[in-house]
Amino acid sequence: MPTSAASRAILWMILSCIAFASMWVVIRYVSRSLHSVEIVFFRNAFGVLALTPMMLANKGLIVPSRWRVHLRRATSGFIATMATFYAVATAPLATVLAINYTAPLFATLGAVLFLGEAIHARRAAALVAGFIGMLIVVRPGHLPMTPGIAAAVVSALATAFSIVAIRRLVASDDSRAVAAWTFLLMTGPSFLAALAVWTWPAPALWPALAYIGGAAAVGQLTLSKAFSLAEASAVLPYDFVRFAIIAVAGIALFGERLDALTLVGGAVILGATVYLALREAHAARSARAAEAAAFEEAR
Repeated sequence: MPTSAASRAILWMILSCIAFASMWVVIRYVSRSLHSVEIVFFRNAFGVLALTPMMLANKGLIVPSRWRVHLRRATSGFIATMATFYAVATAPLATVLAINYTAPLFATLGAVLFLGEAIHARRAAALVAGFIGMLIVVRPGHLPMTPGIAAAVVSALATAFSIVAIRRLVASDDSRAVAAWTFLLMTGPSFLAALAVWTWPAPALWPALAYIGGAAAVGQLTLSKAFSLAEASAVLPYDFVRFAIIAVAGIALFGERLDALTLVGGAVILGATVYLALREAHAARSARAAEAAAFEEAR
């Protein structure tokens, strides 16, 4: 991979981290006045508005293929977003993010169980290490399993299903269409859910709600761009920028306390995720080399 492409991928990843981290901070702020379910609706609605110009400028994105997979991805994304926003509103931000880091691990396990992918000793060891990291963060029996922490675990599981669906979609669909149609398909159901807790936002909250939707759209697009320029193993380590921003914001803005075990557990989880990405990249390169060798023999 050219150095320039790697540098641009890292930059896009860091921009994604900033977008998502700042979104979480604004969610916590807005959740003091609005229910998290209503915030999810505004996230989707403003996200659609932010992505509409791109959709109109690229007419090929408007009519996606593989509707069933898009619907499955949107369904799991809806559950993940609902759970994430509730967790962000009610639980320590750094703890929620550390648990959120387990989503790729659950996705790897899901790919083994549902897509028939092989699991070898090193891959299994990375999964075990990642889940040990989550136990370090959650500490069952020592820390209370609050609704916010439980929601964070649900979010990680639902996000894992989304990752599996995205893997299938990006093989044939434009990654921008995958992101845009997720927002579109989630807007209606999130509005219906929000009606049960609806209160009109105060005028001062509208810019914050618009920022949440815009930041979500920017975060999705910049993340997709980073992965389009480099392998996941090259950019995933930089996701710890998001952890640093979230941890500092939680301490400085919301008076949260970051304990050492949360930091250690988050590092273990992210390390396991990066290792899995490295193994998958190596396996993909080996498969390509085997295909090339077979092609040369057949000539």
